Amino acid sequence: MPKDLAVILEDRPGRLADLGLTLGKAGVNIEGLCGAPAGGGALMHVLVEDAAAARRALEAARIRVYEERDVLVLETRDEPDELGRLCRKMADAGVNIELVYLATHTRVVLGVDKMEAARAALGGSDD
Repeated sequence: MPKDLAVILEDRPGRLADLGLTLGKAGVNIEGLCGAPAGGGALMHVLVEDAAAARRALEAARIRVYEERDVLVLETRDEPDELGRLCRKMADAGVNIELVYLATHTRVVLGVDKMEAARAALGGSDD
């Protein structure tokens, strides 16, 4: 099951390159990625299949893994109503979406507060 790793990067040129090269050398594919400024650096979310290998490689390269979490990774349509439809299912099931970003192959990544309720709302259809 894919995992989301929250990673803190320093605000300086080359740190995102370091992250990408570090994971690549470890044979870990980045399946999704997003980031935003945070406290003088950047908080990145990286979707990987092999979280243990990614964590080892990143920590060896002095890239701090702040958090690891299970996420839903859902195949989606590239259509105007898709995000709203998907999020409405979560809301109707009482699920709070805490994290969202896009991944490769037209997939959406959701970090939610109630994983089982989210899966049930979707009919169990996540990767």
